[in-house]
This record gives sequence, structure tokens and C-alpha cells, in this order.
Amino acid sequence: MCGIVGIVDAGGVSFPLYYALYALQHRGQESAGITTFDGERLHKCKDQGLVADIFNADILKELKGDVGVGHVRYPTTGSKIPENIQPFNFTFQNKKISVAHNGNLTNTTELRKKFEDRGQIFCTSTDTEVIGNIIVDELRKTDKMEDAVLSCMKNLEGSYSVVIMINDKIYAFRDPLGIRPLCIGKTREGYIVCSETVAIDALNGELIRDVKPGEMLCISSEGVKCTQITEASSHGHCIFEYIYFARADSVIDGRLVYDVRRRIGESLHQEAPVDADIISPVPDSGIAHATGYSESSGIPYREGLIKNRYMGRTFIMPNQEARENAVRIKLNPVKQHLNSKSVVLVDDSIVRGTTSRRIIDIVKDAGAREVHMRIGSPPIKAPCYLGVDMPTREELIASKKTNDEVCEQIGATSLHHVSLESLIKATGIPNDDLCVGCITGEYPLCIKGEKGCPRHIEYVAGTFQSDLKDF
Repeated sequence: MCGIVGIVDAGGVSFPLYYALYALQHRGQESAGITTFDGERLHKCKDQGLVADIFNADILKELKGDVGVGHVRYPTTGSKIPENIQPFNFTFQNKKISVAHNGNLTNTTELRKKFEDRGQIFCTSTDTEVIGNIIVDELRKTDKMEDAVLSCMKNLEGSYSVVIMINDKIYAFRDPLGIRPLCIGKTREGYIVCSETVAIDALNGELIRDVKPGEMLCISSEGVKCTQITEASSHGHCIFEYIYFARADSVIDGRLVYDVRRRIGESLHQEAPVDADIISPVPDSGIAHATGYSESSGIPYREGLIKNRYMGRTFIMPNQEARENAVRIKLNPVKQHLNSKSVVLVDDSIVRGTTSRRIIDIVKDAGAREVHMRIGSPPIKAPCYLGVDMPTREELIASKKTNDEVCEQIGATSLHHVSLESLIKATGIPNDDLCVGCITGEYPLCIKGEKGCPRHIEYVAGTFQSDLKDF
């Protein structure tokens, strides 16, 4: 899971790119990068660390140009080395190119071998470089970006939202199933395409719409043009975006994430009511869920845990030891709210169970009489191959344990996960248009060794079909 952004703006893009990446920081905390184009050459800055630690005013002033792309990385493919920091920049046939990608390919090894057998040298260990190679290989033949993106969609398997800067234009496209989010907005003097609408909000921009699955946009100083490259029989929007990854104030595929989570919380109460003194979230991802539970139950909402705002997201930390050690630093109990209380503690998900156990221990140590755990996702029973760094089945606590066994292991008084039916209803998206593979073990595309219900994809690429007036 990563965050990507591309901007074309006559007022300069370095500072807008910085603000957009800052808004997308929750999608990746390992590294960040910005590349701009000034009409003649690329300017770049990228490093390991957080956006605010990498960039400052002096650096941003040197990133000249009215066109640029940015990336925040959370590694799913490729090791934690400087070479893997995006965007990737290169020159091809006098074209200055920069590529940034959010998602995860499932056939990277096979595609990489095909290029290596032809003598291609790779500089990184990420799937993004494979995407770049497919693009330039097709441009070498036809010099048409529609053909290059069509080649990507015919050859790439997995999830991908991509922004590519080629000289003074930004191209953006989304995989045929729309697994990873991508949207476009209007800025003061141009346009922005990005992973989530919060990046548009950060620039005081106006959301236009989501990029359609299988669609390609071309953004330039002349405006926006779009073409539908492929059409799928149904889509595969990632359910975990709504449960956890996206910011609550984002609009993903037409749905405000906060409202989806609030409806999940309402369902949690309706499915498993409990007589308690307070409803308390595990911040931040459990807040909207807890609000819905409180509204539905009439039980007061109180913050029993306060988050240290300078800590990152423990789910996306690189290893389990780091996640566990971070919990007590990250969350401090409000003892006056918890002491002698029966508490409904609401969180977004349980993955390995160790973090949940530590959180429950904190609440109990603060004096809580009972801790009823309510979870805004069904049990996570299968790994994700499409951009969320889920562990193996052996590490997933719910893959081999019953609900009662999980409840006992994490030390809760009771435990209830929202049902899959209620979760799907809360999104307002048809079941066939969602990827729920981490819950059911059945994926919307072919993955070796796993069950799948692949979507049928038609290739419909042609000339540009519409421009901005048709948005």
C-alpha cells in the first residue's frame, strides 16, 4: 500500500506535491519522493523517512516546474533499500520519464524474467520497475501511450494505480478491477490525480471524480483527456480500504469512508449488543466505528485511550516486534474514563492478535471491569496478494482459531466481528464489485495456489473518447 500523486499546475508543483504527500502519509511511512519537470530536465528528491523529515522549503524551491509526481512508500514488493524509493526516473528516446505506483503485482517474477532474458538490466527489486519497462517497450514500437497502457493491462496481473510523468504531461491509469483507489481533482491553476481525495482537500481543490477502473487520463496544460482502455465484467475494490487504510475523511469510489465505518459500528451493536458503561475506540481507525456503535446503542462515547499523534500506524510497521513495542508508547489510557467500567472497545481489525492483546491489557491495567471487543471487519483468515502486507495464514490468528479461542487469547470479556453481509451492506457496493479475499480466501483474479473468481476483461482501447467537459 502506497500513496501516489501527479499534478499539473501553472503556479508550480513542488509545494502542492509536498502538501498532497503529507495528506497521504498514512498510506506509507518508509520513504517518500518527488520528481518535477521544468521543461528541460527532471528535478528530484527522495529519501527514507517521513515527508516532513525529507523535504523543507529550500529543497522544494529547487524542485522547479509546473508538472510533477510524488510517492509515499509502504513496502509490499521489494526490500527496504534506497534504490526502491519512488518515483523512478529515467530518460528514454529523449523523453524525461518518472513513474510512481500503488499496488502489488502477482506476476512480477515472470515478467521480470522475460525482460532479463532479452538482456534488460534492473536497478531495483520492485514491481514498479517492471511497469516502467512495459511502458517504454511499447512506446519504442508505437510511441502511443494508449498502446503502452493497453500492453500493461494485458500483461500485468494484480493491483495497480499508476501515475507517469512524460515530459510536460501526466498520465494516470487504474487496473481493470479498480482494486486500488485513484481520483482526479481541480486545483487553482491545474489538476491533480491522487490516491485519495484528502490530497485534493489539502490543496483546497475540488474533487471531479474517481478514475474509472481500466481508464487512462492524460493531464497537460491544455486540460484533461481520458480514454477507457479496458472494461471488466465486475470490479474488485479493496474492502480493507474502507475498514482501515483510507483516511476517514476520504471519498473512495463515491463513498465517504467515515460514513461506511459509522454504519459498520451500527451493525456491530445490532449484531452483538452488550450492557456496558462506555463505548471507546482504539484510535484512530476505530473512532468512526465506535461512533456508530454509540449512536445505535445509546451508550455514551468516551475516549479511553489517547493516541500519541507523533507515532505512526503500527499495522504498517516493518515487523511484529516493532508493532508490539510501539503500542504502549502510542496509546495512553484515560484511567478516569476506564476505572471500574464495563467497556466496549471498538477497533477496525484483528490480524495477528498480539497488538489487540496489548491494548486490552492497557485498558484492564487502567481499571476496566470488563472489556468487550468489537471489530469492524470479519475475521481476517487469508493473506492479501494485492497491496496489503497481510501475514501468512499461520500468522493470522483467525485462520485456525475459533472466535472463543481468539477471545481467550487476546484477553477480552467477549469478542464479536461484524458479519461479512453487514460489512458489504455498509459500503453500499455490490458484493461482485469488491475484493474480500483476505476474509473469504477467494480472490477476484487468478492467484497461484488460491481460489479465485476472475472477472472477464474486454480490451476496448481506441482514440481519446472524452475530455473534461464530459466528466
